Amino acid sequence: MSDFLTGIAFFLIIEGLVYALAPLFVKRMAESLPAMSEGQLRTGGLIAVVLGVGLVWLIRGAG
Repeated sequence: MSDFLTGIAFFLIIEGLVYALAPLFVKRMAESLPAMSEGQLRTGGLIAVVLGVGLVWLIRGAG
């Protein structure tokens, strides 16, 4: 449970940094989302999940 909460905390830190350091980029990205198809959004989300799982696997050890 501690690892899960640490992960949530890191997520909040990174999200906060993005909004604090690049608010214009976030606004432009939000404006472009409606133009993207559901398939593109889903593919991007799945790629992010696979990369995240792969990074955790590499960092925490492969066994």
